[in-house]
Amino acid sequence: MKKINTEKAPAAVGPYSQAVEVNGLVYTSGQIALDPATGNMVGTTIEEQAEQVMKNLTAVLEAAGTKPENAVKTLCFLTDLKDFATFNEIYARYFTEKPARSCVEVSALPKGAVCEVEVIATLS
Repeated sequence: MKKINTEKAPAAVGPYSQAVEVNGLVYTSGQIALDPATGNMVGTTIEEQAEQVMKNLTAVLEAAGTKPENAVKTLCFLTDLKDFATFNEIYARYFTEKPARSCVEVSALPKGAVCEVEVIATLS
């Protein structure tokens, strides 16, 4: 197992890795809308936060040697499913190959985030 770490995405806020690579697959930890440089939350709206989440995920995937187009599965968490359509618009710009996905509403996310996304992607 290879641990993935990049300064272009927020540092882990707990005892976990940004991602790991095993047998040609990359498993990211969930990303929220933290600014990698400051560790502060970016924005308050679903638009602002979803955009930052996608940037963070892209940075982690690139550090692992892959990209969003190689995603095979995503898991998305929203604190309000009323944001589903808006979230999808931003998500679709990054995950153009339409991986398998789950999207659920949760009561709360770390640091008051409104969305969180994790990814499983292939290296090729």
